[in-house]
Amino acid sequence: MPTERNSNSLVAFEILESNVRSYSRSFPVVFRKAAGAVLEDEKGSVYIDFLSGAGVLNYGHNDPDLLHGAVQYLQSNGIVHGLDMATSAKREFMEHFDATILRPRGLRYKFQFPGPTGANAVEAALKLARKANGRHTVISFTNGFHGVSLGALAVTGNRYYRDAAGLPSAGVVFMPYDGYFGADQDTSEYLDKLLSDASSGVDLPAAIILETVQGEGGINSASKDWLQSVERLCRKNGILLIVDDIQAGCGRTGSFFSFDFAGLSPDIVVLSKSLSGVGLPLSLLLLKPELDVWQPGEHNGTFRGNNLALVTATAALQKYWTDEKLSQGVLEKGRIISGRLRQIAQSSANPLSVRGRGMMLGLDCSTGKLAEKIVRKAFEDGLVVERCGVEDQVIKLLPPLTVDEKTLQRGLDILDISVHEVSTMTS
Repeated sequence: MPTERNSNSLVAFEILESNVRSYSRSFPVVFRKAAGAVLEDEKGSVYIDFLSGAGVLNYGHNDPDLLHGAVQYLQSNGIVHGLDMATSAKREFMEHFDATILRPRGLRYKFQFPGPTGANAVEAALKLARKANGRHTVISFTNGFHGVSLGALAVTGNRYYRDAAGLPSAGVVFMPYDGYFGADQDTSEYLDKLLSDASSGVDLPAAIILETVQGEGGINSASKDWLQSVERLCRKNGILLIVDDIQAGCGRTGSFFSFDFAGLSPDIVVLSKSLSGVGLPLSLLLLKPELDVWQPGEHNGTFRGNNLALVTATAALQKYWTDEKLSQGVLEKGRIISGRLRQIAQSSANPLSVRGRGMMLGLDCSTGKLAEKIVRKAFEDGLVVERCGVEDQVIKLLPPLTVDEKTLQRGLDILDISVHEVSTMTS
């Protein structure tokens, strides 16, 4: 095949890359560079980024301060790959994370660095919970998404992803998430009843895994009361509580952990996505010391702790998490976004609603067809934003937490215009 270099041409991707690709279909241009909340394609067209690498880039693209540290580290011949050997970069990250994030919250955890992805960390969390607890079942929730490797897929609700596995999932029971039956139904009471009844057919599980805000599931936000109730159920029944904070963590909802507002103390916390600060792959398991029952090397992997990512992760802690400035900014911008979304919903000819928390917000369009048209029109006008939910009916807004207000408002203006134009055509 001859080399093809036409700007924004997707021919090479269509010929050479697998059909499994998805985002290049939704945003059919060839991106070449980015800074902050702005992407640029090969023709020089710019796009406001409300996708942020599906939550990976909470601090925007190519934060110069974080990259400066990475460049210095590389130029000094710092360790890039070291299996799980002790390195200066790993020690510095753990010490800073403990001092900056954990101790101020009264949390005490051990660190486990599994493979580089969030799914790797979920797999390790499930395996550890079963080993430490001695039970086999795990409870997950409707619309939950935890990854597409087999263990993580087993606790993922969406049938589209589950069907691709080619074999049935085992060892998992699904329960209704907060609000699944409507705002008037407390599903934690239903869960309590099943766990308390020895004849319910639901065995006491090793663990319950949940997201406090379901990202891929449709920006479903659990209430403080519901989360606290689930935690009490765990304590009463000797069940380990796993919080998947891969997408909702690292400041996305305001505080560093998405469960801070509910005062939870999970047994295991799963982190990834924005942990490295710049998009380098890095995942982390935080586990209470009494759960550290692993034998040396019992759970391993070649890429346990990306040292370059640890360097940028430490820089992110130093820049953004030594005070409350970022958290306060997230809450302020979140109010701006949710306010605009409510205005958009109220003025639309179609039934729209707003959901989410902090800067993890969604515009529920009721149907995937309507949401798809709006997202496509927004992209034509210079806004990158994706959809989520069981039918991809929710437009998911994940702008960088550091986005400036002018760029934020411009992105919201594009979305507003897109909703209005599509609504006018479809009403």
